[in-house]
Amino acid sequence: MSEKESREAKQFNKMINKPVWKLISTLAVPTIISMLITGIYNMADTYFVSKLGTEASAAVGIMFPVMSIIQACGFTLGMGSSSLISRRLGERKEKEASVIASTAFFTAILVGLCIALVCTIFSSGIMRIVGASETILPFAVQYGSVIFLGAPFMCASFVLNNVLRSEGKANFSMIALTFGGILNIFLDPLFIFTFGLGIRGAAIATVICQIISFCILLSFFVFKKAICSLRLSLACRSVKNLSGGEGPDESSALCGAILWTIVCTGFPSLCRQGLSSFATILLNRAAGTYGNDAAIAGMAIVTRVVMLIASVMIGIGQGFSPVCGYNYGAKRYDRVKKAFAFTVVSSFIMLGIFSGFIALFAKEIVQGIRNDPDVVRVGTTALRYQLCLMPFHSIIITTNMLMQSTGHVKAATFLSCNRQGVFFIPVILLLPPLIGILGVELTQTIADALSTLAAIPYIFWFFKKLK
Repeated sequence: MSEKESREAKQFNKMINKPVWKLISTLAVPTIISMLITGIYNMADTYFVSKLGTEASAAVGIMFPVMSIIQACGFTLGMGSSSLISRRLGERKEKEASVIASTAFFTAILVGLCIALVCTIFSSGIMRIVGASETILPFAVQYGSVIFLGAPFMCASFVLNNVLRSEGKANFSMIALTFGGILNIFLDPLFIFTFGLGIRGAAIATVICQIISFCILLSFFVFKKAICSLRLSLACRSVKNLSGGEGPDESSALCGAILWTIVCTGFPSLCRQGLSSFATILLNRAAGTYGNDAAIAGMAIVTRVVMLIASVMIGIGQGFSPVCGYNYGAKRYDRVKKAFAFTVVSSFIMLGIFSGFIALFAKEIVQGIRNDPDVVRVGTTALRYQLCLMPFHSIIITTNMLMQSTGHVKAATFLSCNRQGVFFIPVILLLPPLIGILGVELTQTIADALSTLAAIPYIFWFFKKLK
């Protein structure tokens, strides 16, 4: 047995035999750390930019839906490929896993290049569409014109991250994200204030760190530390019975069919991130109607704070996902049940602790980022409302990941559309005209409550079907 085969066998044995709570914790802790570092960087970025004024702070919020589109493309290819890869590795089909990884990686680079080109050409028009007022527009264009250049690296990094996690190697992912996030915190004030580049400096710092994180992630594949190989010759090679779930089932899948299967499997992520982008556009427009730039800035701060807390849930969930996929592929359904129960309970407790602490100091947190009375008023109220139901993200996100990692694409797609689509969009369109800015502040909380209720029947359906 070669060294690589021995390493693969050891990893397989760990993923299907090690106690699930230890396994998920081992995989989740590095991911939580990297996600928290990323969240702290986002908060630091918002903090430093806010020193340039309310309009600059609002511009960062305006860019959020555009960033969500880039993330949607990366997550679609990353989550789609990782779901397939973890199941293939559970079935001991390492070569097929490398084909899937290579196809997703090179496609991500191409998609990122297309996004960078289109967004750079139509920068001003895009910023107006996503809700930038005439006072915010100059800041948004300066920030966005640089961020767009990093799109290929961002998309490809999402794929590399998810491939490593699907292999059960979250430590590698943590190293890259943590290093990039910490470096960004130091580069932000350097470029913004020391070099006098303003909001453009914040964007330059972000892109530099994205490129560095990408290079670190890629190095694990170049130096053969990962199970999957990334080679252009492997991309689009035929793979038998690629779907392994409810997606397309090709007996001899060529380039288009492999990519189609990856996209179909990752479609819930595309819906989730795409609807997140659209929801933020509607939120920005509604906030601008009732509170102008200060309300947009306040909601932007709330979004960053909530993302910081949600990163804990995402980290635990991404520890759960490969464990679920591996054991589902290996037909160890008892371990799938245990993994789901542990993930929901542990994340509910952790989210409850984080949410309670931040709710107590909500006003001080918003005020510390941007000391504008209107921004503080809107941000504090909205933040406290959203924190009320934050612990229930444990049910929403874990159920979604359960469906996606086991190949139940239709169910995963529906669940991913709920929180910022099926429920959020009607509420944001109907509630603010009735009760004003309070409707803007309450919308996400109502959508979270409805999303939790919608997820529960799918849990019973899946585990009844699993027997």
